[in-house]
Amino acid sequence: MQTVWFFLVAFMLTAYVILDGFDIGAGILHLVVARSEEERRLVLRAIGPVWDGNEVWLIAAGGTLYFAFPVLYASSFSGFYLPLNMVLWLLILRAIGIEFRAHVASAVWRALFDGAFSISSILLAVFFGAALGNVIRGVPLSDQGYFFEALWTNWRVGPKPGILDWYTVLCGVLALITLAVHGGHYVALKTTGALNERAGRIAVRLWLPLVVLTAVSLAATLSIRHGLLTNFLNHRILFIVPASVVLALGWMAIARKRANHQHAFCASCLYVAAILVGAAVALYPNVLPASTDPTYSLTIYNTSIGEYSLRLGLVWWTFGMLVAIGYFVFVYRMFRGKVSLEGDEHWY
Repeated sequence: MQTVWFFLVAFMLTAYVILDGFDIGAGILHLVVARSEEERRLVLRAIGPVWDGNEVWLIAAGGTLYFAFPVLYASSFSGFYLPLNMVLWLLILRAIGIEFRAHVASAVWRALFDGAFSISSILLAVFFGAALGNVIRGVPLSDQGYFFEALWTNWRVGPKPGILDWYTVLCGVLALITLAVHGGHYVALKTTGALNERAGRIAVRLWLPLVVLTAVSLAATLSIRHGLLTNFLNHRILFIVPASVVLALGWMAIARKRANHQHAFCASCLYVAAILVGAAVALYPNVLPASTDPTYSLTIYNTSIGEYSLRLGLVWWTFGMLVAIGYFVFVYRMFRGKVSLEGDEHWY
């Protein structure tokens, strides 16, 4: 049951990154891809009906983590207290940027909140990537299962690292480019005309940096964390995951060349999913490795609740997930297709 819940949490986090990832990506590109007030409204209208619902997956994943692995929740949320508060404020700032920009008919007012939306989206992508980098690299856990990390120390990977070092910053930059590409494909999928072409062109230009950063981050990961290929080598079928990363990058390039926006967006979804699933498979059964002593690492076995609770919780999780998936299918079907500025009664 611990393994089941490990991959359920991984599934929910992957769903969050895919769904809210294109929202964040749209924010990253907002001031670059949109050249006029009308185009900025179109970008916001593309994500307007779904962005707040997409963030529910992050809350649900946190709740599921608290239920299934409470020791991990307690350790990570206390050790990452400062960055988690920064992420919380960035999420608030991003929401304010979206919600408040149209409340006053002033160019200065709109520019202020457009900037808030874009800057918070950029920083969120970097922090989310750095967070994943911290989990893969390991944190300075004590024998009690708790840790503290400064925001940065000497920028080196070692037994006592900071939250930010060369490796986690690399992961943050990879996340930034990944979500920018993801958002570019989504904006191209939902819009027409010059905005559509500009979003697609940005996604094309960022494809090569994405390929290079993927290769560099993989090499860096294998250099600082030995043994991450153990699960893949023990179960060769799992190599389908890194193969999916390569497939997604190739599919992305072909789809963009053919101007097939739907396939390009699906390819970026596959890329994000494959990267995150690959990280989960590599870490298993660890949920938070220790950079100090490997025996201090938190695993699915020393952080989970009892077997009976996990089995009972699976029943309620399944019911809730069916409702959530049904809702998202309904919403995305209702708002499918290209967006336009018709229907000005909406704020976006």
